[in-house]
This record gives sequence, C-alpha cells and structure tokens, in this order.
Amino acid sequence: MRHNLAPFPATRLRRTRRSASIRALCQENTLSVNDLIWPMFVVEGSGERQPVTSMPGVERRSVDLIVQAAREAADLGIPAICIFPYTDPALKTDCCREAWSADNLSNRAIAAVKDAVPEVAVMTDIALDPYNAQGHDGIVKDGVILNDETVDALVKMALAQANAGADILGPSDMMDGRIGAMRAALEAEGHKDVSILSYSAKYASSFYGPFRDAVGASGALKGDKKTYQMNPANSDEAMRLVERDLVEGADMVMVKPGLPYLDICRRVKVEFGVPTFAYQVSGEYAMIMAAADNGWIDGDAVMLESLMAFRRAGCDGVLTYFAPQVARALND
Repeated sequence: MRHNLAPFPATRLRRTRRSASIRALCQENTLSVNDLIWPMFVVEGSGERQPVTSMPGVERRSVDLIVQAAREAADLGIPAICIFPYTDPALKTDCCREAWSADNLSNRAIAAVKDAVPEVAVMTDIALDPYNAQGHDGIVKDGVILNDETVDALVKMALAQANAGADILGPSDMMDGRIGAMRAALEAEGHKDVSILSYSAKYASSFYGPFRDAVGASGALKGDKKTYQMNPANSDEAMRLVERDLVEGADMVMVKPGLPYLDICRRVKVEFGVPTFAYQVSGEYAMIMAAADNGWIDGDAVMLESLMAFRRAGCDGVLTYFAPQVARALND
C-alpha cells in the first residue's frame, strides 16, 4: 500500500496523537472480553487448589472449583474456557485408553460446567500426552509416534468429549488426517453442531515448559516432538497445514505459540480469511509474570499490549492465562 502524503508541515502526523480523545478516534484495533478464551487445569479432588509454581497466579483446580471459575468467567463476560487435565500417573498407559473414558477427569469437568454454566462455551484439548506413559501426543511403538493408530484414538477421544457436552474441540496433536476423521465421526454420531478449533500450526517450541509442568507431562516425555510438531523455521508449511485442516472440516484454526509467531497469524488471516486464534502459551505468560514480579516491567500494561499485538496481527481471539485479569481491566 502506497501513501501519497503532503510534505511537512502540511502533514504533521502527530496531530492525530495530540490527545486521548483524538487517539481513540484514530485507533485501528480494539481488544475486548469477547476475544478471550481462559485455559484452566483440572485435578482430582474436592475443594482442591494446586499452584503451578512455574506459572505464578495459575492453579490446578478440582472439578467443583472449575465450575466456580466458569461462573467467574460468565460474570466477567469471558465467552469460553478451555479445560486441560492433570491426570493421575497411575492412569497413564502406552495405549492411552483413559483419554476416551466417558468418566475421565476432563469429561467430568466438561459435563459439570455445561450443567452449571451452560452459557459459557467449553473448549477441550484433544491430544494423548496427558494420558500417555511416554508423554507424547500420539501412540508410541519402538520410539516411533504412530500416525494412523493415534488418529483412531483421537476420534474416540473427540466423541467422548462431544458426548460430555463440549462445544469446541481443540485437536492439538498435529497428526495427519485427524480433522477429517473427527469430522466424519462427529457427523455420523449426531454431533453436527460441535465445532473444531484445530491447532493447525503448532510448532515444536521451547515455550511450552511450564504447561508441561501444569499437566504433569514433563517427567514422562521421552525424546522430543519434532516428528509431528512444526519446525520453528517454517512458514509456508503452516499455510499448507491450515489449508489441509480447513478442507477436512475445521471451523477455526489456531497458531501456537503466540507472540513469537505473529507473522504466521497474519499470513493465516490474510490468506484464508477464517476465524484465526493464537495461544499465548505458558512460557510467554511466565516471562511476563517473572519480569513484572521483579519490577522490570509494568505487568498489567505489558499484558494488555501483548494481547493487542494478537488483534493487530489479525487474530479473532486468544487463549491466555491472563483472561480474568484482562477482563477485569477492560470492564473497569
């Protein structure tokens, strides 16, 4: 885009920045509570809160307290939450069968929230790592992550979550063909209105460390996830993955991590024009919190600025652990 501006002093670009009222009139992007998805970690028990030490201010909550947090989300105007389980290590197996148990921790939390706070949309995570004895997002045999066998398991997991009442399924596994398989199964089982928000461009990132602590996957992981998550050096590949998932039936797409991949967010929005989301992941959150706790930055200001960056890049919404703080700031 070319701009033919009158020469100075006829053009003084500072005129539109002269006062708060004029700056507001000229602001190009906005951030609202409608742009937020609040990720939550669920743990067994009742009245149970477990601080996640690598994510200050974030807790694992038992199902009853997840319901309480969902009510808080509704009161703040946050439209959606996303549930991640902290699975008992005794339930983790190589076949990952707990992932599709109708009575697993995630599915009980989904059902409880939808019963108590139906107006809040519940998003889920579809990947095997919380249930896998080897910590991977897929089934492992002889050190190899098996694609097709994993897809079969993920389909069962998707149906179990849909049966529990999930509104949005979030496949974060990065297996080939899983979106098409899930969509076909959902249609066949009568879940035609359940949305799929696919983690289409999920990178093999070092920003995930605190999250793995939060779900108890750090110690279990053997090796790395580079054979299925994306190379951080690649951008064109992300576009192929997004296109593939849309063709297979994804309703929305996700870029993960967030701030280090704003160029990918922008490309997705420009090239496809579909609902585009980003995940402000645990490492991003932890860095902001650590710097704020040390007095090196204004934490609230950086929190809001970082989220505006997603909106400026074209994202329609963001999964962020800051969601309740942001909502309170915006509602004041």
